[in-house]
Amino acid sequence: MKKTNLLIIGGSAAGLLTATTARKTYPDINITLIRETPNVMVPCGIPYIFGTLHSTDKNVIPDAMLKDANIDLIVDSVLSIDRANKTVTTKENETIQYEKLMIGTGSLPTIPTFIPGHDLDNVYPIIKDSRYLDKLLEKVEAAQNVAIIGGGFIGVEFAEQIRLLNKNVTLIELGESCLWQAYDKKYSDEIESMMTEQGIEILTNNKVSKINGSTAVEEVELESGKKIIADLVILALGVAPNVDLARHAGIKLNENGAIAVDQYMRTNDPDVFAAGDCAEKTCFFTGKNVPILLASTAAMEAKIAGYNLFDLNLVRTTPGTISAFSTKVFGRTFAAAGITEATAQIEGFNYVVGEFTTMDHHPGSLPGTQALHIKLIFSKASGIILGAQISGGDSTGEMINILSLAIQKGLTATELNTFQVATHPLISASPIAYPINSASMNAMIAMK
Repeated sequence: MKKTNLLIIGGSAAGLLTATTARKTYPDINITLIRETPNVMVPCGIPYIFGTLHSTDKNVIPDAMLKDANIDLIVDSVLSIDRANKTVTTKENETIQYEKLMIGTGSLPTIPTFIPGHDLDNVYPIIKDSRYLDKLLEKVEAAQNVAIIGGGFIGVEFAEQIRLLNKNVTLIELGESCLWQAYDKKYSDEIESMMTEQGIEILTNNKVSKINGSTAVEEVELESGKKIIADLVILALGVAPNVDLARHAGIKLNENGAIAVDQYMRTNDPDVFAAGDCAEKTCFFTGKNVPILLASTAAMEAKIAGYNLFDLNLVRTTPGTISAFSTKVFGRTFAAAGITEATAQIEGFNYVVGEFTTMDHHPGSLPGTQALHIKLIFSKASGIILGAQISGGDSTGEMINILSLAIQKGLTATELNTFQVATHPLISASPIAYPINSASMNAMIAMK
């Protein structure tokens, strides 16, 4: 029987960062990481395999971090967890005994079993396995008419990447707009307009009734009766926590089916931790359980777990996820953090909005300059920032990180209006019209 101080199940963001953080925090312990696949995909890079990288080999997280940290890597599947004896059993019939266990089993794609034809040939959910994605890459290259069901980040990014291959792409979304959970309509409209200009057909407020074909997909039929010719369908309907191992081991789940954890990522078993997509997420603003499954959130949780496995070294001060997102569609970056105006209305916040438009370089005549739009949402009474949305050039991605920290720390419009910035003509907006400062000023005026 193999024995280890720390056993980690799962090799993506949560497992990897738990391992490396634990090594730095507890340098003398034995650490074993077990995962099912010979390599690990960069999860957020998967759409770009198809239109930009053209290979799964270019989207791999290197194992060098594990090797350099002296982590024992096992490629195998865990079949069961025996909490009483603190052991796991693997598919290769190995038994591993642990002192502490981290469950980082991630998520699985949502399969719409209620849609007739979901199991036809050439209907593909997105699975984070290079062997599976290699097959899908071949199918994408051979297809001409591609339908994507789901207008979240994965659906939008797949639509853009497949359109770069000059395929006919139709994106079908049940909601009023694509990315409606992350952005208010002004920003989602901007994204949809760009995609339409690039030849992608977007069908919002539409529900798929069936996928038709004899053995392989031939068309997608909507409830409206409209039929879309398709020789390949991508299912981008989101993901759900992968918790079968935990459930069978008696680990407590929350009402949404995720592993219940405390602020230090401990489960109801003090020797078992969980992080990443399989673990529960609570909203920073309301404390409600929310299905926000992001690699960046997994990384944060893994570092908290890794520091606190054997004793509480790092006090966690962030009580939930703020839903920080970013994406780039046809050369334009869109980012958001915190709550949208639509959510603020639903949750009953008394708020004000500060908006501003400028150029993301100065002067605006510099090559590569784009218009930058920013929208900030503040509590009207306290002035504390609640949310942010930005569209513009590449600097958008780092500005949203500033605002993410501002939300976590409860900064006010006054503080954001007067915070000092480093600017340069080639990489940022002008210091006299810096977007965060200026939008915050406009919000302050609205508060009066």
